[in-house]
Amino acid sequence: MMSIASPEWNLVFWEQAGRVSAAVQGPESRASTAPVPEDAVFFGISFSLGTTMPHLPIDRLVDGFVEIPDVTRRSFWLQGSAWCLPDYDNAEWFVRRMVREGVLVRDPIVATVLNGRTPDVSERTVQRRFAATTGFAHGAIQRIDRARHAALLIQGGAPVHDVIHGLGYFDQAHLARSLTRYVGWTATRLKDGNSAEPLSLLYKT
Repeated sequence: MMSIASPEWNLVFWEQAGRVSAAVQGPESRASTAPVPEDAVFFGISFSLGTTMPHLPIDRLVDGFVEIPDVTRRSFWLQGSAWCLPDYDNAEWFVRRMVREGVLVRDPIVATVLNGRTPDVSERTVQRRFAATTGFAHGAIQRIDRARHAALLIQGGAPVHDVIHGLGYFDQAHLARSLTRYVGWTATRLKDGNSAEPLSLLYKT
């Protein structure tokens, strides 16, 4: 499938041919083609911007992943403790435990900016905290979000010129470059919607 750019990171579990695996999948700076293993079943938790696992530096995760070792059908090891594999029923409890044990933390400055407020620190500090927490500059995250929004609007039938003016693109070429880089599909292909290659934007986590 075409995996679109995303500043969020994910904890992913999958089973294939009787073997269970797990990995921390990092944020993606641009769209790329992602293989989908045959007969594999996936479950993942997508974390909001500003949350990190401090023992995994973000620069190791951008456009990459870190596989978690010693995974069984029932449990895995994380930061020296045994954890039951999460599922749809206990995912929220699982995340709360991660927070409680300090495996998952949230940067308050990044959270403040993302909530539309101005933190009492310098712009340089804000940019440094964004880079350390998300792996991206704040502006890059905004460009990714704008491209995703544009793709959804175009898929929904919005005229391209309305998307250009509504989202603040300079012109059609600017929109085209943004869609190619961050979504991987052209406006024409998004409008058509008929493709043997799925788009990750269509999948909910």
